[in-house]
Amino acid sequence: MKILLTGVTGFIGKALVVELLKQGFNISIAVRQKTNLFPDKVKQFVVGDFGSDPDFSASLAEVNCVIHLAGKAHVLNQAKVLALDEFRKINTELTLNLAKQAVTAGVERFIFLSSIGVNGNQNHLPFLENDISNPQEPYAISKYEAEQGLLKLAKNSSLEVVIIRPPLVYGNNAPGNFGRLIQWASAKFVLPLPFGAVNNVRSLIAIDNLVSFIITCALHSKAANEIFLISDDGNISTTQLLKKLL
Repeated sequence: MKILLTGVTGFIGKALVVELLKQGFNISIAVRQKTNLFPDKVKQFVVGDFGSDPDFSASLAEVNCVIHLAGKAHVLNQAKVLALDEFRKINTELTLNLAKQAVTAGVERFIFLSSIGVNGNQNHLPFLENDISNPQEPYAISKYEAEQGLLKLAKNSSLEVVIIRPPLVYGNNAPGNFGRLIQWASAKFVLPLPFGAVNNVRSLIAIDNLVSFIITCALHSKAANEIFLISDDGNISTTQLLKKLL
């Protein structure tokens, strides 16, 4: 199987490339600019700015599966409506551009890393794959719109689409909120944090578990045209998480 990946310089992407190489997959990567993170046997296709309708055709030749991890997670200091436009450029428009080119190239399967935020910000019962989507933030809205476009494309072509909505991903060198929690927990002088009464139970997923699941979705026939919510066993509150880190 030949796999093309995007977003390989990110936290999830780097871990996924390492595991795919370990398992002997033939992989190539589409990147904005050349990277020295991986061995030479990982073929690189420099496609330039992801926000300017890049041409992926060369990178898609003879590819069986695309794993699309690239995305924009943060837009700082902008009004919500402007932030949504910025998220859409990468999370929605780039995704659908790549998927349409994958159809033209005869790619069999397209795996899209979405977000649990598509289901909503909070819930009293566990989120399910068939829940009515309720994205609240610009990031989640842009991911939801990409999902809808991909599902429509799958109905009108031979491309198999797999959508994965992970919760917060944790592990060594994790970015974002989990990374900041690690920094707080490991600081020599930890300030008192107001989490004692917090019971915001949430699901998390370890990076190794997510990587394993993505690879399973690339291989398993029954993953075609499915939406998956994935997490570790059990849930944890912010207070419990901090206690484990301290």
